[in-house]
Amino acid sequence: MSESGWELGLADADNAGVYFVTSEDLDTLGVAARDAGLQVRRVDLGGGEKHQILLRIATALDFPRTFGQNWDALSDSLRDLSWLPNAGIALLFDNGGALQQSEGDAFDTLLEILEETAQDWCEREIPFWSFIALPESVFDEIDAQASE
Repeated sequence: MSESGWELGLADADNAGVYFVTSEDLDTLGVAARDAGLQVRRVDLGGGEKHQILLRIATALDFPRTFGQNWDALSDSLRDLSWLPNAGIALLFDNGGALQQSEGDAFDTLLEILEETAQDWCEREIPFWSFIALPESVFDEIDAQASE
């Protein structure tokens, strides 16, 4: 049991990946991830176009100045992260629904990059988590569809 009382298995790279949560879950996940010894970084996905989102991620993760601000550079940088301790990473993304609604293709590309990154880090036995906050209504729709 971690100090916070949460035992979510966040130190296990095999469980890491991309997960959808509500915005209310992010604070709890951040505490649990810190308790598990992970680097925790928060990024707001709302109110921005692709280049702004890339810049926010780069800033949150202290990317080198040479970051190319495109999807390939994001993928390369997320798979490197040599400037951070290799204890593992938990990225907490606020306002995922806003990006999904305004920039659907960018949202899908980001998900793909995050999932591939988690798999890459898993091979090194280092957890890489991405928790993306979506509106509660999305989960209500999923529940309604599942009960039909």
